[in-house]
Parts: sequence; structure tokens; C-alpha cells
Amino acid sequence: MPSRIRIYVGTILLAAIVATAALFATAHTLPGQWVSAILCMVGWGLVAQALGHQTTGASAGSIASIPYLAAAFLIPEWQCIAGIFVAESIIAAFKRRPLIKSVFNVSQLLLVVALTILVYRALGGTSMLGNGPVSVLAYCAAIAVFFATNTLAVSGAVAIDQGKPVMTVWRANTRGAMVYDVLAIPLPYFFAQLFVSKGIVGAVMLAAPLLAIRQVFRTSWQLEQATQDLLQLMVKAIEARDPYTSGHSQRVQAYSIVIGRAHGLSAKACERLGKAALLHDVGKIHEMYAPILRKPDKLTPEEWEIMRTHPEKSAELVSAVSHLRDIVPAIRHHHENWDGSGYPTGLTGGEIPLFSRIIAIADTIDAMTTDRAYRTARTLDQVRAELARMAGHQFDPNLCAALLNGPFFVRLGQSIAANNATANSLPNPVSPAVLRSA
Repeated sequence: MPSRIRIYVGTILLAAIVATAALFATAHTLPGQWVSAILCMVGWGLVAQALGHQTTGASAGSIASIPYLAAAFLIPEWQCIAGIFVAESIIAAFKRRPLIKSVFNVSQLLLVVALTILVYRALGGTSMLGNGPVSVLAYCAAIAVFFATNTLAVSGAVAIDQGKPVMTVWRANTRGAMVYDVLAIPLPYFFAQLFVSKGIVGAVMLAAPLLAIRQVFRTSWQLEQATQDLLQLMVKAIEARDPYTSGHSQRVQAYSIVIGRAHGLSAKACERLGKAALLHDVGKIHEMYAPILRKPDKLTPEEWEIMRTHPEKSAELVSAVSHLRDIVPAIRHHHENWDGSGYPTGLTGGEIPLFSRIIAIADTIDAMTTDRAYRTARTLDQVRAELARMAGHQFDPNLCAALLNGPFFVRLGQSIAANNATANSLPNPVSPAVLRSA
């Protein structure tokens, strides 16, 4: 376990203790029914954690945040933190997680809930067990603090463990969950109000909506995961034909996203761009390309003509998937050149789809930064010089300027360096004069 992880977890634990101590030092008189309120909401949080579904090999998803937040609005005091601590400690012991992971999971949740309560109270929020109206400002601010600090705390741990920038991890973690977080905003209020109006009976009534929400989240994640697995399977099937290009599509995907961000694309647009980049060569799965991809010698003009058909074959395959049809043009035209000298249709300038122009640059960057039979991988300075030279000819000059003249070129270099350890050598399927892969 890296010492940085231990220091980070220790810092989160200390912050959780300080935040809880602040609640203890500013405690208010507890309202009636506070014991049953905590037992109800924290108990359902315990159930939700037990029913959590696995999302990746290292993490799981649950809806425990909903009853935990409801508990915070019903009892915005340190006793709420104590109840959550007991529930999460039981879950950690039951699931037999490693000690460092258990300490982090419990302490980061306690910190997040404690900060949520402190913000809620600072903005005039009071216990929903009282008779007064709920402050909309305090409620919304508390919800925002909960989701923001929770995702940042988890992203920080993942970033340290994987050696990635925190914001990169944060964007990846929140991109798919943002819609659900927004939709979940009123749910803690609904759960708390159900308890206020129905008491213990309301605790039983919570079962149906809790299980329904859990199933919606689980089904949505499973569908998304199935789609991602299918895309990866298609890419691996292609690269199995040509082991020298193993990882090419994933690298082009990573470089495309860096270029897209340099251009100012939104997270949603970068997600679609990433899918297009991942699938840009999927047409090579056709049997007609197999002998050419395995050929160790230079291609004949006839073989080149066959290889030049792969963008359209790729587009045809991807168009069969209904929710990917919007990225079909990007795949079909990723070998077009800015000056019209590309293929398959010879589009020029702005006629070429933006995603295609980005993938074209990323595709060439990968070709230049991986070893070939006729040369070793080019340096980052050589890549910069070549992109500058071909801007306005092969590549969109505006995209090149955005990448080369901003901070994202450094990030591109970091991504290339990370990929170089696993990049494989490639036989000579193209002329040395051609930088971009076929």
C-alpha cells in the first residue's frame, strides 16, 4: 500500500473527526422521535448498503445516500453521525474489506455527512421533525455539498492509487452519474417527510420505493456496462487479427479525448467522441482485411485500395447499433484530410465532421509515437513539429493550434508516456512516407 494512500486516508479520517467534533460542540436540543428517526433512516441505509451491487472490481453502487441524507435532515446533529458510523462499521465487518479501505469508506462518508449538516445548519436549516418550513436554500446547498465532497473524496483516493489527475478521475466518475444525482435531489426530502407524517409505519412504507430505486440504478448500470463490454469485445476481435496494433484503438480514444478537451468540448461530447474513436477501425473485422493486416511486407496498390474501404465498413457496422448512429459520420470520415486529399469522399475543411478531424489527429499521433519496423517511435518534440507542419493540409489548423498552444499538449505527452510501456511494434503495412495508420 503506497504511503500516499495511507496519508490521504489518515487526512480524511482526521477531517471526519474534526467535523463531527464541530457538530458535538454546537449541539442543539434533540427533537422528539429522534431515536426512532435515526434507527429508521440509518437502518434503511444499512439495508441499502447490504443490497449494493458491484460496479467494478474495486467498487460497488448503492442508494444508501438517500436514507442517510434523510437522517441528516431529520436529526442534523452529531447523533446522526454516530448512527451512520455504527451502520457502516457493521457493513465493513460483514463484507470483510481490507482495513485501509474500510477506514476510508467509513471516514469519508462521516466527513461528507458532517459537512452536509454543518452547511445545512449554517444556512438556517433545522430538523424536519419540527413544525417549521424547510429552507429550500439550505436543503439544496446541503445536497450539493454532499454530492460534491463525496465524489471528490473518492476521486482523490482513486487518483492517488492510479497515478492520474484528480479532475480526470472526477470527470470519469461523475459523467454517467450526474443525471441520477440530479434526479435524486428531492428523494431525501420525500423520505424524511414520509417518516414525519407516518412515523414507524413510514419506515415500512420505505421498502417499496427503496427497492424500486435500487433496481433502476442497477439496471441502468448493467445496460451501460453491457454496451461498454460489447464495444471492447468488437475492438479486441479486430486487434486479434493484427497483434502488432494491440491497444491502438484505446490509445486513439485517449488521445482524441485530450484533443476534444483542448478544443473545449463538453464532457458529454467527449464521451461520444471517445466511442467514435474506439470504433473507428471496427470495419477491419471483415475477413477481406485479414490477410492484408497480417502481411509483413509493403502493401501493393490493390491492397491499399482494399484497406481504404475500411472507414465505410466501420460506419456500416456501427450504424447497426441504434444508439451509436450519431457517431457514424465521424467514423466514416476519419481518413479525410483538411485539404481534400483524403478518403473515402474527399471532403475538405469544415465539411469534415469535427469528431473525424479530431480522430485523424489522434490516429496520426499514435502512428508516430509507436515503434515501426522502419523507425522507432518519434519524440514529443517531433510530434509537435509534424502536427504544426501538416496543419492546414492534413489536419484542421484550429484543432492543432488548440492542442499545441495550450496546456493539453502536456497532458497528451503524459498519456503517450503511460501508453509507451504497453505499445507493441508494428510491421510495415504502410509506406514510410505515410504517418497515419491505414
